Amino acid sequence: MSKKASSFKKPEDGAVPYLSRQAPVNARLGHDELIKFYRDMVRIRRFEERCLRAYQQGKIGGFLHLYIGQESIAVGCTSVMGENDHIITAYRDHGHAIGVGMGFNEMMAENYGKLTGCSQGKGGSMHYFDPTRHFWGGHGIVGGQIPLGTGIAFALKYKGIKGACMAFMGDGAVNQGAVHEAYNLAALWSLPVIFVIENNGYSMGTSQARSSAGPALAQRAEAYGMNWEISENGHDVLEVRDKFARQLKLAHEESKPSVLEIRTYRYRGHSVADPDTTYREKKEIEEYKATKDPIMTYERTLVAEGVLNDPLIKQIDEAARAEAETSAHYAEQSPFPTPDDIKKHVYWEADNPADRKSVGSLFFD
Repeated sequence: MSKKASSFKKPEDGAVPYLSRQAPVNARLGHDELIKFYRDMVRIRRFEERCLRAYQQGKIGGFLHLYIGQESIAVGCTSVMGENDHIITAYRDHGHAIGVGMGFNEMMAENYGKLTGCSQGKGGSMHYFDPTRHFWGGHGIVGGQIPLGTGIAFALKYKGIKGACMAFMGDGAVNQGAVHEAYNLAALWSLPVIFVIENNGYSMGTSQARSSAGPALAQRAEAYGMNWEISENGHDVLEVRDKFARQLKLAHEESKPSVLEIRTYRYRGHSVADPDTTYREKKEIEEYKATKDPIMTYERTLVAEGVLNDPLIKQIDEAARAEAETSAHYAEQSPFPTPDDIKKHVYWEADNPADRKSVGSLFFD
């Protein structure tokens, strides 16, 4: 239960834009909700920073795609989800997982490839999974999650469930053919899906100006008769909530798909393996950090409204760091999967031999 609805004060320069605070979805937020958004953004960043350290120490293998700089999107969108709403995303999935309530321990253990991970060590950083929270991944194939998200929306409509699926992708994925096939079917069948484009300006190391034609990625929805919108201030968690809530309402009440493009920025490279020194200048990154960092802009707003103060800011930050550190210790102490585990959770019949109906070999050694 919220303590009270926060009274509006026009924020100082560098804080969250005033209009997003007045939006209906935000107008009645109490102090507890406002602080929770801040806490979750800080938690995402501290978890990501601890993941980076672990990767540099050789504890995490494969790829590691960090979400630092984009925290407001995951928190803003997931905070509007209802009990029958689902989410699917790409390989930069840590923030979304935290947004839906997944725990640091199961996430870090997955990064380490441990049996206690959310995918039992088989997926790694790119393939988080938690059906209990309607979180369907974590997908490493660029754009591959978009048809799957469209299928989830189809299932909801087929079953008569008033819910929706939010299918996240990066700006590079919009050029994939499978994405446009999904757009076509979503529009043709009027499916309750929101295609969320997290446009951080670079498809791996190629700027949008060099990779994608047209004035806006979301505007491509017009070719399919879909509603589309752009959030220019993706660093503003409250604007993200406002824009996303409108698309979610359209999906819930009219079973219509839409495309929401959110302009954002990532501080690190495409992955940690990316040196990030050949396609953008350091000045560009530092300027964004100084003027549009999602945590700092939101923090200024809450301080101006009397919701946050220095002791609470310190407490939230220290708790997030401790939680991240604990998860690294948990992952370190957890066991690796055994060779036999590789055959588990692949085929249902293999895990339930007494109920098997098929014949023939399921695995070939």
